[in-house]
Amino acid sequence: MLEIFKENYYVDFDAVEKYVDISEINTSEVSGSTEVKINIVRYEMVKLMMDVVMSEQDIQDEKLGIQNSNLSIPFKLAFNSLLNKNLINKY
Repeated sequence: MLEIFKENYYVDFDAVEKYVDISEINTSEVSGSTEVKINIVRYEMVKLMMDVVMSEQDIQDEKLGIQNSNLSIPFKLAFNSLLNKNLINKY
């Protein structure tokens, strides 16, 4: 496992599924098939944030010295947002 902020985290796929799901509607009582509707705005935002978190690269700027956090602003925002919504959790 790789550490982020000295902790191990994982993506909770069940929480992501529940977060983007609007409702489950039975489309056919005879066949038993169901249709799942998702909130497309939530889906796209979670998808984008997950992409940012998964593709972050450690780029260091030596000129920043002590203020160098090694993480980009998009990563911090995406990570904190996903953590706040319990879509990623500590292991």
